[in-house]
Amino acid sequence: MDLNGFAAMDMDAENLGPCLTSFVDDGTVESHRYFLARRTVLEMLKDRGFAIPNSEIESTLEEFREKFGQKPDIERLRISSMHRNDLSNKVLVIFCGPNAVKVNVIRSILTQIMNKESLSRLLLIIQKPMTAPAMKAVELLPFKVEIFQITDLLVNITKHVLKPKHELLNNEEKEKLLKKYNLEEKQVRP
Repeated sequence: MDLNGFAAMDMDAENLGPCLTSFVDDGTVESHRYFLARRTVLEMLKDRGFAIPNSEIESTLEEFREKFGQKPDIERLRISSMHRNDLSNKVLVIFCGPNAVKVNVIRSILTQIMNKESLSRLLLIIQKPMTAPAMKAVELLPFKVEIFQITDLLVNITKHVLKPKHELLNNEEKEKLLKKYNLEEKQVRP
């Protein structure tokens, strides 16, 4: 009996050819997640006007794994960049790793960066929720801090076909839009 046709499919991996074996990823899930999240962050920074080389964004998963390995060291994943039009506007991206982010992690990050760089913005990429004391410590930092879950960065939502293009409005366009929808400035996001 052929058990629903499976006996007829008696072939080994060599007979499958490159069409199926090319879809098999031999690397770790961890490296793939970091690759996707890092690429999305790089695209986001470039969209925000920071100096990010296209070669960084366009690198492949294989190139990422050659550079960072199968189990990437989160220290090496850091991204530091300056804004193209305002060199005093610096951003630093830190991947926090698989553990919950506690206040001691925030203190450690702060001591590492305060001595080296004057930042305008810090992006923290976390995998588990931050503790309440850590969130309070973040609020006290002297620069803008944005926190992203790594799972939110696996896909660049701004590149989705159903997502409308977002454009920065000048003051005149902004006033026109507020008037059209009878809104006050405090009712809309910056």
